[in-house]
Amino acid sequence: MTRPPPPLPVILLTGFLGSGKTTLLNYLLGHEAMADTAVIINEFGEIGLDHLFVEAVEDGIIEMASGCLCCTIRGDLVNTLEDLLRRLDNRRGPPFSRVLIESTGLADPAPILHTIMSHPYLVMRYRLGAVITCVDSVNGMQTLDAHQEAVKQAAMADRLVLTKTDLPEAEAGLPALKARLSSLNPAAPQIDMHSAPATPDELLEAGLYNPKSKIPDVAAWLGQEAYAERDRHGHDHGHHHDPNRHDDHIRAFCITHDEPVAESALQVFLQLLQSQYGEQLLRMKGIVALREAPETPYVLHAVQNIMHPPACLAAWPDQDHRCRLVFIMRDVDEDFIRKLFFGCIAPLSAEDSALLAEADNPLALGPGRGLLNDL
Repeated sequence: MTRPPPPLPVILLTGFLGSGKTTLLNYLLGHEAMADTAVIINEFGEIGLDHLFVEAVEDGIIEMASGCLCCTIRGDLVNTLEDLLRRLDNRRGPPFSRVLIESTGLADPAPILHTIMSHPYLVMRYRLGAVITCVDSVNGMQTLDAHQEAVKQAAMADRLVLTKTDLPEAEAGLPALKARLSSLNPAAPQIDMHSAPATPDELLEAGLYNPKSKIPDVAAWLGQEAYAERDRHGHDHGHHHDPNRHDDHIRAFCITHDEPVAESALQVFLQLLQSQYGEQLLRMKGIVALREAPETPYVLHAVQNIMHPPACLAAWPDQDHRCRLVFIMRDVDEDFIRKLFFGCIAPLSAEDSALLAEADNPLALGPGRGLLNDL
């Protein structure tokens, strides 16, 4: 039996209306490195033929024109991704090694990521490569003030691309915009495509692992140093910002632990996190050493109440063997998540372990049971 091919990275290109997504897409497609990329474009709008959800156009671009990816046609996104695989497997078109989705500016990124991460077949053939968010340097602050979708697009990004920075109108407000984006998402690099344009590889490789080396690009997507630097300067909770800008709702933080954790304790933590805070978990990424196999760590990745199947690595990708978990959450206290994590990994008695293993909802066990003592 032949092994299935490695999963193909899916890149989500998002950003609010007028933020420069199409300009960035044209820039990317102008590079030879993008020649083997399948592109899905979604624009919101009415069409006369409701059954014509997906229309193939030239040059490997698929246009989805029946509605917004984040709401009305998620099923059609699944169909499109499955159809691309059939074409690839049956050699009915040019081969491709990645898929790039350009979403409408009104889209909430989470449902799109859910589709990529939760469909039972798609998770075997695709992986989330990166979320790239374009931010309009002229209108970015006003857009973040007025539209929660724009806040989520920025908070969930792996890369923040600043557009229109060459316009005179952007100069005065750019430092404040950069500071605000750093508060929302301290680990995401901010890329000025006018003054220092990035290559396609620099923009697109930010996912679970680097396909060139088959190991996680830990420095790129954990970015715990960015959180530590932000904390040292006293901006860990965003309280210095105008609450009318909605940033106070977003918490971005990193939890580290020096010792391996039991797999059963990790599973309890993840189940509690999803059951209690799934809708508020904008993103989570992590690498965890398991007590049962400390030399082959788990890679974790979640968006809201969808947990991507853990990837078990053959070895650590660097010399840092700590457990590292990065969270971007909405309306959840960082201290409680820390207590939940460290409470879950604390040693339990045999009786408590048995109760936790049998409980449908571990939070319903009542006070005094191991992980619940401090909650």
